[in-house]
Amino acid sequence: MGDLEIRPATANDVTAIVAMLADDPLGAQRESPHDLTPYLAALERLASDPNQHLVVAVREGRVVGTLQLTIIPGLSRRGAVRSIIEGVRIHADERGSGLGTQLIGWAIDESRRQGCQLVQLTSDNTRTDAHRFYERLGFTASHLGFKLQL
Repeated sequence: MGDLEIRPATANDVTAIVAMLADDPLGAQRESPHDLTPYLAALERLASDPNQHLVVAVREGRVVGTLQLTIIPGLSRRGAVRSIIEGVRIHADERGSGLGTQLIGWAIDESRRQGCQLVQLTSDNTRTDAHRFYERLGFTASHLGFKLQL
């Protein structure tokens, strides 16, 4: 496997990112790879917010992974800053290669660099392989998450 570069996502990466988001049973139901308009608008919003970091992992010129890291200042925990890792996807050809570990490692290191005291993430209840992966990296399933569709 060639060298890996983790860098901010650009508009040229959106097609590959959306393809990865749609490449599983859950994503296939909620993503629309044939209309990139809302994704490009979202990328503009993300790029203008210094607390949002949408990154891609690139190997040999090809986007092979992505995640979004959000930095959240807060009052709880004595004014702690925390981060949320969201939208982690690894290209099907790269799963099991260690890329996910590298990408999450980047997010943890960036969270430390940004002064975070806590890194958190959620994972759908059906993604049992992902749960084992995150636990192996030291994350604990400490909370029950709730969502309200708007």
